[in-house]
Amino acid sequence: MKTVPLKGINIVDLTQAMAGPFCTMLLGDLGAEVIKVEPLTGDQTRKWAPIMNGMSAYFLSINRNKKSIAIDLKKEEGKEILKKLIKKSDVFVENFKPGTIEKLGFSYDDVSKINDSIIYCSISGYGRNGPMMGYPAYDITILATTGLMSITGEEGRPPVKMGIAIADIVTALFAAISIISALYEREKTSKGQYIDISMFDSNLQILAQQAFSFFATGEISKRLGSAHSSIAPYQAFETSDGYIVIGVATERMWQDFCRIIGREDLLKNPNFSNNFKRVKYRELLANEIGKTLIKFKRDELFKILKEKGIPAAPILNVKEALDNEQVKARNMLTYVTGKYGKIPMLGSVFKFSRSKAKIRYPPPMLGENTEEILKNIGYNEKEIELLKHKNVINKEIKMDVEI
Repeated sequence: MKTVPLKGINIVDLTQAMAGPFCTMLLGDLGAEVIKVEPLTGDQTRKWAPIMNGMSAYFLSINRNKKSIAIDLKKEEGKEILKKLIKKSDVFVENFKPGTIEKLGFSYDDVSKINDSIIYCSISGYGRNGPMMGYPAYDITILATTGLMSITGEEGRPPVKMGIAIADIVTALFAAISIISALYEREKTSKGQYIDISMFDSNLQILAQQAFSFFATGEISKRLGSAHSSIAPYQAFETSDGYIVIGVATERMWQDFCRIIGREDLLKNPNFSNNFKRVKYRELLANEIGKTLIKFKRDELFKILKEKGIPAAPILNVKEALDNEQVKARNMLTYVTGKYGKIPMLGSVFKFSRSKAKIRYPPPMLGENTEEILKNIGYNEKEIELLKHKNVINKEIKMDVEI
C-alpha cells in the first residue's frame, strides 16, 4: 500500500507571504496535515494581484495541501483555540517579526509548556540575535545584504535580483529540511526543540562558490551576466530567433563544439587552448562565438548540440517552459478543484518509489475549514456560533476578491 512520508504529522502554520507558506506547502505535499491559522483579514497575499477565479494567484501558488482557520488571536477565545491546536500538533511554524509572537503569548517557552514535544520553527529576516534582529527583510534586501545581488547582472550595469523571490524560496527549503530533521531526531529522544531559520543565513549559505573563491584569492567576484567564473564558454548566446545557453565543461566538449559550429579555427588560437585561458579571455571568446551563433536558428542549434552531448538549452519563456514535454513526462502540471473552480497547479517535486506525495487539498478560501477544525478539537455547534458572534472566528467564507 502506498503511503505518504509525513502522514500523521500535524502542523500549525502561522506564516504569511512566501518563505513560510512555501515551507509548509512542501511539508503538506509530503503528507503532513497543515492547518493554516490566518487573521480574520486573511494572509496578506490574498490581496495580491493577479486574480484567478476570484482568488489571488500568488496565494494559490504556495498554499495547497492546507486547511484554513481564521482566528482573532488578540482575543482570549482565539488564543484558547490556538492552544488546543498546539496540544494536538507536532510542528509550529511562524514568521512574525521578532517580538510579535511573544507579545501574543506564543513564544517557544509558552508553546513548549503546552506541548513539550513540539518542533517550533521561527522564520525571520535576520534571525533571533545580532544587530539586525527585527529589521524588516524582503527578498531584495536579503539578496543585497548577503552579497548575492552584487554578483547578479552584467558588468558595468546595475545589480539585479532574480525574476523570482529566490531568497524566500531558499529559506523555505532550509526550514523544511530543518523541521524534518528535528522530527527525525525526536523519534530517538521524544523531545521537541526550537529552530531559528533566517533568510540572511540561508542565502549567505548559497554564496558557496563565490565565498570560497574569495577565501582562496582575496578577490571580490564581479557580475558576469550569464557567464561562469570558472568555465568558458558557459553563458547565454543570441541566435537568429532567440537565446540559447551553452556550457562547455571539458576539452573534448570544446573540440566537438568548435566543429559543430564550424569554427575549427578557434582550436588553433593559443588564447583558447585550454579552459584556464578561455576563462582569462572570456570576452574575446564570447565575441567570436557570438558572431557565429547569430547565424543559427535557436532550436536547430540546440538539437545538434543535444545530439552531440554538449550541455545546452534554449532560453524558454514561461509559456514555453510549461509546454515542454518534460513537464508532462514528470507530471509537473496538474489541476485541482476548489470552491472557486478548477485551476492549474504545478506538480510535486517529490517522487518516491514506494511513498507518494500528492496534492490532497486545493488552496483554501479564507477560513474554509474553520468549523471542521474546531469540531476536531472539541468545540460543538453552539460554541462555534458563539465564537462567530464574538468575531473570534470568521462568520462567512469568501473569495479573496469578489467577482
